[in-house]
Amino acid sequence: MQNDIFSSDAAFDSLYTLRAQQLSAIHWTPLQIAIKAATFLTGGTGKHILDIGSGVGKFCIIGAHYFPSHIFYGVEQRRTLIDEAIIAQNATATTNAQFIYGNFTDLETDHYDHFYFYNSFSENIFHYKPIDNLVDASAALYTSYIEHFHQMLEEKPAGTRLATFHCHHNQIPPGYKRVEHITGQQLKFWIKV
Repeated sequence: MQNDIFSSDAAFDSLYTLRAQQLSAIHWTPLQIAIKAATFLTGGTGKHILDIGSGVGKFCIIGAHYFPSHIFYGVEQRRTLIDEAIIAQNATATTNAQFIYGNFTDLETDHYDHFYFYNSFSENIFHYKPIDNLVDASAALYTSYIEHFHQMLEEKPAGTRLATFHCHHNQIPPGYKRVEHITGQQLKFWIKV
């Protein structure tokens, strides 16, 4: 039964409420993208991977399922999405995923080795099918988040891995070299040099 949950996006998304399922195609990482990104992120040294803006925890739970020797963390500023993530985590009996309620700008990131980023800041400038209207959104917040994101990544050591999905290259600090771009899937892999 548990492996059936990981057989398709529809099967995995059935763990969530109807509203979360309706948002999946736009806001949650597809199953195959999550596997590819987690494969890349677990290829470096270090076992702690952080998803910035983890939503309902789909990337973290999938990554944790396929890579049980690593710990996947998700930071999310919406309490309702953290609740959805914990319900899905319990349903899959995933023990190597942790979810943190809060804004990533308040998070101490020294503990994390590698990062996944599905352009969670874009909701501040694009308003097509928003998750909800419970958090502030503005172009100024977008700029502030990108600046914080750059600073955080620049402070990480050489060898830090970053997987991005639907992100423009100018959102990534110049110290990160793109090592792969999976054509047609908007998935890019970066390593700090």
